[in-house]
Amino acid sequence: MCRNCLKEDTPARGTTCLDTGAYLVNFKGCAQCQSFEFPREQDRKVDEDDETGEETVTFTHVCKQCNHVIAEHNYTFEIEDGYQEYTMECQLCGTADDTASVLPDDPRKAQTLF
Repeated sequence: MCRNCLKEDTPARGTTCLDTGAYLVNFKGCAQCQSFEFPREQDRKVDEDDETGEETVTFTHVCKQCNHVIAEHNYTFEIEDGYQEYTMECQLCGTADDTASVLPDDPRKAQTLF
């Protein structure tokens, strides 16, 4: 990972979890070759656990010009207790997590109304 390619190391992204792409606002440019081209994904792996339903996506953000490693990207998705859980960790894209009900009406939101 290269902190010199980033404006900020691992920014907090709230609930924005990416399983592909990059948070380009945080990309300063390649510190090795000074290229400003969008980084590309390399070594993308998708692991799915049929028993638990968990999905893990990992890949490396690299410079298109010189293959300099910018950051490692990790994304997970799982269903637990009726909720979809998403997490993301990446020095370029940041950290984030989100939860969504699998039901049309989220029971947690209905509780806060009363």
